[in-house]
Amino acid sequence: MGVDPPSLLCVSCIRQLEYIKGNVCRKCGRSFSLFPEKYRHGDICSDCVKWERKGTSITKNRSLIIYNEFAKKLIAKYKYRGDVALIKAFEDELRHLVRKEFPNAVFVPIPLSEQRHYERGFNQAEEIARMVGKEIVTCLTRPLHEEKQSKKGRAERMQNQTVFVFDSTFTNQIQEKDVTLVDDIYTTGSTLEAAGKILLDHGARTVSSFTLARG
Repeated sequence: MGVDPPSLLCVSCIRQLEYIKGNVCRKCGRSFSLFPEKYRHGDICSDCVKWERKGTSITKNRSLIIYNEFAKKLIAKYKYRGDVALIKAFEDELRHLVRKEFPNAVFVPIPLSEQRHYERGFNQAEEIARMVGKEIVTCLTRPLHEEKQSKKGRAERMQNQTVFVFDSTFTNQIQEKDVTLVDDIYTTGSTLEAAGKILLDHGARTVSSFTLARG
């Protein structure tokens, strides 16, 4: 990765992390080590082939770690118990990833519904976006309260109809700009795709995304 491993985690925890490296899907950044050759289509994965058939809004996604069982527990503790120190453990590595992949982008965190924000007390995606020290534009809102993505099956997530609303007072801050969406986890890409389409519709030049973990 080019930086030291997270110092806020113990040695045992660090050993359970799986960093994304080597050959990855050109579009979604998924590690090709996670699935057999038959699910690859050249330099993209089968999920991205489906998105390209539907029409994709995301130019590329890049993530830091694989969403394995340990990462699930780690991120759940961060999201549901508010243990922000856990995400701070990855600050240097996330900053390195951002400098490498998205040096000139405007960052837009994926929003929570008002009810979900109240339950958690913070937006985990916004905390990540602020931590990497880039310009943040909070131009999206999520008016509908939905069931947690973690409680949905893969097919349900792929058919996700997440609704985002764009705040037009931010138009000048994204028009003709390269925008990077920020979230904690990329699973099927449905949430990011929905947000990306809204941003393109309101004048963004390109939309990419980065997350801490990739499923």
